[in-house]
Amino acid sequence: MKIVIVGGGFAGVNLALDLAKNNKFEVTLVDKNNYNFFPPLIYQVATAFLEPSSISYPFRKLFRGKGNLAFRLGELQSVVTTENKIILSNGELDYDFLVFATGAETNFFGMENVKRNATPMKTVEDAIGMRNRLLQQMEQATISEDPEEVRKLLTVVIAGGGPTGVEISGMFAEMRNGILRKEYPELAGKGSEIYLVDGGDALLSPMSEASQKDTYEALRKLGVKIKLNTHVSDFVDDKVCFSEGECIEAKTLIWAAGVTGKVFEGIPPEAYGRGRRMLVDAYNKLIGSYNIYAIGDASLQQTDPKFPNGHPQVAQVAIQQGKTLAENFRRTAEHQPLKPFAYHDKGSMAIIGRAKAVVDMPSPKLHFKGVIAWLAWLFIHLISLINHRNRIKTLYNWMVAYFTKDQSLRMIIKPSVTEKVKEPVLKE
Repeated sequence: MKIVIVGGGFAGVNLALDLAKNNKFEVTLVDKNNYNFFPPLIYQVATAFLEPSSISYPFRKLFRGKGNLAFRLGELQSVVTTENKIILSNGELDYDFLVFATGAETNFFGMENVKRNATPMKTVEDAIGMRNRLLQQMEQATISEDPEEVRKLLTVVIAGGGPTGVEISGMFAEMRNGILRKEYPELAGKGSEIYLVDGGDALLSPMSEASQKDTYEALRKLGVKIKLNTHVSDFVDDKVCFSEGECIEAKTLIWAAGVTGKVFEGIPPEAYGRGRRMLVDAYNKLIGSYNIYAIGDASLQQTDPKFPNGHPQVAQVAIQQGKTLAENFRRTAEHQPLKPFAYHDKGSMAIIGRAKAVVDMPSPKLHFKGVIAWLAWLFIHLISLINHRNRIKTLYNWMVAYFTKDQSLRMIIKPSVTEKVKEPVLKE
């Protein structure tokens, strides 16, 4: 049974590794990157508290020694369902079963200026680019003689009050109040501002009211300026403008305000639902197909009684769907009845700053904050990293940051060439 998985995030990797235990399957995982990475910690790479290698790992090393599991570097171009094959940027692959685990991409809600000028927070490349940009702006601010220009260089607007927006706001605030005052004393009192903007009436809207309130108060104490019931409407000429007409002068808009699914040629329009997510049945099979599946953020499953409008686009859903689909492929091979997917909510959490976090547990309904919640966040994120190497490196970096209130990773590292080099075409 030849299974092709497109996408190597939480869903795709968990599916592939589970299927690797059974030699009845010939599995190929396709990804445009040659490494898996851990999105919940992207912002710590962007703020120079973790190295990129702490949250990423090469697929080929991960799959080493697993005879029925292969990796293919390439980007999906189209699906030819009549021939059971996919067209990649560098060739073709045949399949008996095709699984989309392509995740989601940043949603700019049709605002072209925002798309062109804002900094997204979805990939390792985004994080490295943001780190370089922010550090360069700090250096530029130290030599600028224009107070207004300095203020714009030091002002950061974060759009999106979910976990990513909250966590990066808290990280920036602590850096401003500590590290940057030591390393950039010439910028003290020159107008560094951090704004967190969200269109809803609370931060962390899916979490409990207690978590929302605790987060709001903690960020305010750190000096973050919070604007609720406010949408970003434009970002041009160093001005972030909002739906009610106000504008803030800033060089940096970090976009953590929404995601949308990806559309692929060969998959009919009626197969997509809300947020361009693929409509699937209780077994994650694409509606109208007999051998195409979608899992994780790419899928919209409305058969789970507890989640009739679809599951939240979070890591635990992707992990559990990957494992359940692996079990169902085994059942298919053994002619056994399939198991419908049911999401087990293990709770939600967000870190706000040093020894500050919030955690909600669904059953029994419990809320934690402060040091206990912070330790729980650290533990869960450590064990969720893909292997022991990443866990050890991340733990070491966190310990250094905690005990020294500092980190030594603030380096601007970029290619030395200025002209775009044409990339070699990979051939079969």
